[in-house]
Amino acid sequence: MLTRRRFLLTAAATAPALTLQSQESAPEKTPAETLPPAILALTDRRKDIVPITKDERQTRLDLARELMKSYSLDAILITTGASLRYFTGAAWYQSERLFAYILPQSAAPFIVCPFFERDRLNDLLLAFPERETTITYLWQEDEDPYKILQRGLAEYSLATGTLGIEEHTQFAFANSIARACPAVKIVSATPVTAGCRSLKSPAEIACLRLANQITLDVYRAVYQSCGPGDTNHKFSDLVSKAYARCGVQGDASCNVGANSAIPHGSPKPQTIHEGEMVLIDDGCTVEGYTSDISRSFVYGAPTDFQREIFRIVQNAQSAALAAARPGVEMQAIDAAARKVIVEAKYGPAFDFFTHRLGHGIGLDMHEWPYLVGGNTQKLVANMLFSNEPGIYLRGKFGIRLEDDMLLTETGAELLTPQSPSLQDPFAIPAVVPPKPEEATPPADPNAPKPIHLKPPETAPTQPPETPKN
Repeated sequence: MLTRRRFLLTAAATAPALTLQSQESAPEKTPAETLPPAILALTDRRKDIVPITKDERQTRLDLARELMKSYSLDAILITTGASLRYFTGAAWYQSERLFAYILPQSAAPFIVCPFFERDRLNDLLLAFPERETTITYLWQEDEDPYKILQRGLAEYSLATGTLGIEEHTQFAFANSIARACPAVKIVSATPVTAGCRSLKSPAEIACLRLANQITLDVYRAVYQSCGPGDTNHKFSDLVSKAYARCGVQGDASCNVGANSAIPHGSPKPQTIHEGEMVLIDDGCTVEGYTSDISRSFVYGAPTDFQREIFRIVQNAQSAALAAARPGVEMQAIDAAARKVIVEAKYGPAFDFFTHRLGHGIGLDMHEWPYLVGGNTQKLVANMLFSNEPGIYLRGKFGIRLEDDMLLTETGAELLTPQSPSLQDPFAIPAVVPPKPEEATPPADPNAPKPIHLKPPETAPTQPPETPKN
């Protein structure tokens, strides 16, 4: 097993100089004179970003190998996407040409790459863990890349082993690999990739906290800059421009009135009216790590009925937060929120709360694991989920409250303050200072924070086919 001491992650204390591989180009900024004052008050937050280090990515490879042993995998294969970035820092464009990163359980990694991409790969390799021992197999346009992969597997004594393929690998690639390597047993790499990615390090949590802080600041600024008569498209456009002011990329959907009862909304033009429900959703990325926040609100005075539905949803979110702690089955968190809604006569089951309670969040906005009925996997400290109950009254309005929820050693916390009301959705709760006898010395910001990582008790299973939430 990987010990607590071996997995001390100290990336949060490194200098905040962005690496070539992890730097995110910010969108072009809109001329200041065209922006509302609340958006102009936002500041560039890139100085607050601390990148993930090569040393941390090395610990990820170590953990992946431990998980391979637990699940009897000889190697895993990743093409592109978040898992590749997680282990290597590289963002590689997905095309019809095979690019594959193979991590063996008992050997250094190797790569299969188009020959003409070698210079780009060499630049990216500078940030790869185990770069010095990573072998690259290049293939020309008139060669079969799957035969090249087969040769690589044979040279690594994996020609008859068990190969886990990352879940987002295109079928065309996975099928061709299976046909070219008939003696290799092909299985899912999800127990390894999700087993690693579902447990967040201090450096990852810092990126996620910052993304959430920026999102809430942006939402608040745009909420203050819009009102009745404005369109949903104007609201969304200002959100993108506000993120640009903060130096990050992000967006938001905005749905009004009856369209707020459609969980993922409608693309059609909508106009905000006084007293009508507005539901906004989505987030931004920091070092690739994403926030996901929803807020429901009304410009003007809400009706008593709107307030009542808000209160039920707010209570459901609080119930889920209170139920979440290490060792509890993930389905129980969904059940805690759903119980509040059903007991308020907005049930049964998925009648009005039409989606699962939450999903994992990290380099993908939606990733393993999932807070949904039937998922008996147990919560572990340092997992991060959305907590997003909702009630959707078709033809009338919908209310969803979504904050990102971090599992701690003893319970759970929201990374952003819970929305207090429909009229003041971004109020900042008053902070009561501790009494003198309760005060504690400030923590050393450079002290590494340990994480105890272990293979999940059960391998993740394929989630139900559900919408984004």
